[in-house]
Amino acid sequence: MNIYIGLFRGINVGGKNILPMRELVSILKEIGYENIRTYIQSGNVVFSSKKIIGPKAADEISREIERKIGFSPKVVILSAKQLQSSINNNPFPTIDGKALHFFFLESLPESPDIERLKLLKAKSEKFALEGKVFYLHAPEGVGRSKLAAAVEKSIGLPLTARNWNTVNKLSKMVEEE
Repeated sequence: MNIYIGLFRGINVGGKNILPMRELVSILKEIGYENIRTYIQSGNVVFSSKKIIGPKAADEISREIERKIGFSPKVVILSAKQLQSSINNNPFPTIDGKALHFFFLESLPESPDIERLKLLKAKSEKFALEGKVFYLHAPEGVGRSKLAAAVEKSIGLPLTARNWNTVNKLSKMVEEE
C-alpha cells in the first residue's frame, strides 16, 4: 500500500465551504482509497492506495467534492516520502509549533518573487523556499504577517499552509499506518 496525505485548502473556515470529515471520508472511499483518517476539521487526511497516484488525483478528488457537495476545493497531495522530506528539509526550530508554518505548493515555482518577500518580512520572521515547500518562522504569528499574506502571490502558485503541530501530527499518523 502507498500512503498519501491530502491537504485541503479553505474548507470549514469561517462558515464557508462546509465539508464534514465524515462526508470527505465517504467521498474518498468511493474513489477507491483506503485506511482514510482525518485530523481536525480543516481538511487533513491520511489515506492509502494500492496504486501510485499522481497529480491528477487531486483534481479527481476536487471534482468529486464539487459534484457531491457543491464546491471545488484546492487539494495538495503528498506521498509519505514527500511529507518526511519536507520535515527533514525544515531549516527552522520546531519548539513553538504555532510559529513554524509549512506552505505546500502544487508544483515547483518557476519564478518566485523572493525579493518582494524579503521586503515584507518582519524583523522576527525568517523564511526559506525548498522545492515545493515554503517555510515560514513567524514567532509573532501569521495573522498579522504581511509576509504570510503575500506568499501565494509572490510564489505564483496555489498553496496550502499548515503549522508545525499539524505537520508533526500528520507524520505520526503516517507512521501508524
